Amino acid sequence: MVSGGTYGTEDIVHGAGYGKAILILLLTPLLWSLPTAFMIGELSSALPFEGGYYAWVRRAMGNFWGFQEAWLSLVASIFDMAIYPTLFVAYLTRMFPWFQENHRGVVVALGVVIVCAALNIAGVKVVSTTSLWLFFALSAPFAAIFILAPFKIGALAHAVTKPTTSNVDILGGLLICMWNYMGWDNASTIAAEVERPQKTYPRAMLWAVVIVALSYVLPFAAMWMTGLQASAWETGAWADIAQLMGGPILRIALVAGGMMSGFGMFNALVMSYSRLPLAMAQDGMLPKVFAKLHPKSRAPWVAIIALAIGWGLALNIGFERLVTLDIMIYGASLTLEFVALIVLRVREPELKRPFRVPGGMLGAILIGIPPTLLLGFAIIRGEHESILGMSAFLFGVIVMGGGVVAYAINRLAKPAGWAQPEPKPELAA
Repeated sequence: MVSGGTYGTEDIVHGAGYGKAILILLLTPLLWSLPTAFMIGELSSALPFEGGYYAWVRRAMGNFWGFQEAWLSLVASIFDMAIYPTLFVAYLTRMFPWFQENHRGVVVALGVVIVCAALNIAGVKVVSTTSLWLFFALSAPFAAIFILAPFKIGALAHAVTKPTTSNVDILGGLLICMWNYMGWDNASTIAAEVERPQKTYPRAMLWAVVIVALSYVLPFAAMWMTGLQASAWETGAWADIAQLMGGPILRIALVAGGMMSGFGMFNALVMSYSRLPLAMAQDGMLPKVFAKLHPKSRAPWVAIIALAIGWGLALNIGFERLVTLDIMIYGASLTLEFVALIVLRVREPELKRPFRVPGGMLGAILIGIPPTLLLGFAIIRGEHESILGMSAFLFGVIVMGGGVVAYAINRLAKPAGWAQPEPKPELAA
């Protein structure tokens, strides 16, 4: 699943209209996800270390940039992870509006954070057990909508829907699309285990792009046939649309799916994000307490609790602003990874790479250009979002700049330095 599947995509249509939304959904994975997947495929197969991207950047460019990569990734995770409980509540309130009143929705979202943190501290096996079966349940309501749509061609042109509060425009729709295509590139971490990776891996990634894009595009194309106005869409609107298409049973199924999507994606990502402070603590970049493991499950329980506090504090920011901040800060960390790819090609040309980005050095350079250009849209959008009385862009810059301050404090507190980077893997003969 990618960032939660089709759930959470509604504002793309609201901001861009059906035709442009479908075009955005088809082009974004080619310009955003595939380059990222190929970059991570090479780095993860060459440097399969705990901490992943942090270890790659540190290896390529030293402690300062390694620390900045870790800082950016951790900060981005705070806003990214807050999105999933927000989506959980967005679908819950479509069935039970009572949760919209006062701060009840925030309390429910906080409950999701606490429960998932507890599940992850209980062990990775719990995570995999609660995540696997979600895939099948999440896809069924959209398959039903696609099947029913040909029987309702033009029938919803004058349908009365719940008034929307969304202010998302085409730029906001693009950022939401970029967010919805984040995460599926995690499959690239197994590039080294693929038979004949130079041929098999690119082909598998292309097929992944096609399958994921179709899972997004087909339900929207189906609804376009019904004549439903693009202005009817907003986050959570799939529930009301399911009611129009298949009655209360399909509505209930889709609301349940939306809630499971938010819960399941959050639950699955907790352990992944907690590995970063664990690796930093082992290297001496964070206090040793973050390296403490649960005696039974071996989960980094201190890191999970610390991150959960950050995720909880970000719950009331709002879906669109969370997405903007997430893309902007995640994009900065992603840029460092693309730079690390090039630097390692120059500094360690003989490093064994079971998978290589095609095209030699030129390919390694060109592959980072489209994602970097797309990040410019996040910066533009950040100028129009407001957080704590300032633009989201300025807020993001301040948060990112905190990494430099944190590094300086860390150096003063640990003048003897940190542990050396991981020993170099085997070099090619």
